[in-house]
Amino acid sequence: MKFQNLASAALLASSLALVACSAEPESVAQAEPEGIPGMSVENARLVLAPVSGNPAAVYFDLKYDGDKGLSIRRADVSGASEAQLHAYGEWEGKMQMAEAMPIAITKGKEIAFKPGDYHVMAFGLPDTLAAGDTVEVTLTVSGGDKYSFDADVRAAGDER
Repeated sequence: MKFQNLASAALLASSLALVACSAEPESVAQAEPEGIPGMSVENARLVLAPVSGNPAAVYFDLKYDGDKGLSIRRADVSGASEAQLHAYGEWEGKMQMAEAMPIAITKGKEIAFKPGDYHVMAFGLPDTLAAGDTVEVTLTVSGGDKYSFDADVRAAGDER
């Protein structure tokens, strides 16, 4: 009798193991959020450099009405080998451009990414990129959420 109970228990355990193996696994990964609630961008444009091979600049108007305070930590531009957030500041009595620290945004914040202020520098763009094209720009904020938008490509002499 003990042997039958042991055999029955072993058969039950192996059956449960097979059922568990054959069952489809539950998906525990959740989809990443699309966009950033409360963030919007208008008037986005990438201005090509006057000299081929030099970096281009990306300008846009950002508004944020989300409830959660964030900071913009990174920018990416499609087709660019590298992109950096830049700002101007005074150093040794001169206004100079440098890579920006994370940019804090809170509810009601509006930032004009414009010449002489915050902007994105796009390095290593393909030679085939021309005025009239569009590129995708992606901002990454603290926590890793991303916001992407299209920027119109303009020639070096066009309005920035």
